Amino acid sequence: MTTPVISNVSVTTQANVYFDGRCVSHSLSLPDGTKKSVGVVLPMEQRFNTAQAEVMECVAGSCEYRLAGSDAWQTSRAGESFRIPANAYFDIRVTEPYHYICHYG
Repeated sequence: MTTPVISNVSVTTQANVYFDGRCVSHSLSLPDGTKKSVGVVLPMEQRFNTAQAEVMECVAGSCEYRLAGSDAWQTSRAGESFRIPANAYFDIRVTEPYHYICHYG
């Protein structure tokens, strides 16, 4: 299921821009202290490192991802998500804009 709206949040208006502008997100803080980011990844192949555990929720588009220690590429489409442990990495391949919510923790 895709999260259509995240209510009652504070938004950091300065965008997080990575990989020459091919990944852009905004940080969100919820009243209970929960942190998320909402963004888009444009077509590319890249490795992302994680400091804390993350759940990547696909809102629109799709991506292929490969978790650390795996040789298998998997697909995530709208309404699907995948988990990445803390202090790890994942590889991502995007051929169409991939809209996501990153849930931290």
